[in-house]
Amino acid sequence: MTFHPAAEIELYDAALYYESQRRGLGSTFLQAIETAIDEIREHPMASPRVHGVVRNKQVRRFPYSVMYSAENGNLRILAIANQKRRPLYWLRRQ
Repeated sequence: MTFHPAAEIELYDAALYYESQRRGLGSTFLQAIETAIDEIREHPMASPRVHGVVRNKQVRRFPYSVMYSAENGNLRILAIANQKRRPLYWLRRQ
């Protein structure tokens, strides 16, 4: 599994934001992302397609989705997308 560099930045920026809102919430967010990624690893084709080969795994408890592609056994995280942000902003990352 690989992360697009911008997805890594989104992940850590969101965790820092949540931690600034309440102590420990950033860690809770990271755990929710980790759980979503574990579910993607177990069942990569289970999440709905949103654009071409890109799939959307919703994150529990937070308004985020893990946008990823799963081709030829390779998983690529394209975005840790805030659902309130403009849709499909990450398309050029494929």
